Amino acid sequence: MDITALVAKRSTCLRRSVGASIVKDKRILSTGYNGAPSGLKHCLEIGCLREKMNVASGERHELCRGIHAEQNAIIQAAFHGVSIRGASLYCTNLPCSICAKMIINAGIIKIYYLDGYADSISSEMLGEAGIEVIKTD
Repeated sequence: MDITALVAKRSTCLRRSVGASIVKDKRILSTGYNGAPSGLKHCLEIGCLREKMNVASGERHELCRGIHAEQNAIIQAAFHGVSIRGASLYCTNLPCSICAKMIINAGIIKIYYLDGYADSISSEMLGEAGIEVIKTD
């Protein structure tokens, strides 16, 4: 989890720095942090659309330039041809419902996280999918 917290420091989000690491058999397969897609300007440069529109945390995910850390970790694994089926996800925050759907379909079987997130649908879906979710210190 210390490595995941370090990855979060690369975040370019003005509201929340999140890091994610995908691990299997004690090997880090992929990491990700939240920020704009490759080649696009980051919120650090142009400001936060969600802040300007006064959008509450956990709502209206589509009103953001950034990709979530979990999404970036899954995308990076796919981009480099690394299977993450049966892996565990370490994340500084409990994944949102959009990330939960990706995690379920990616075949991740366990999630370790530090802090919560305002999205009750996420917990319901992860539980229904049988994914073990563990809050760490």
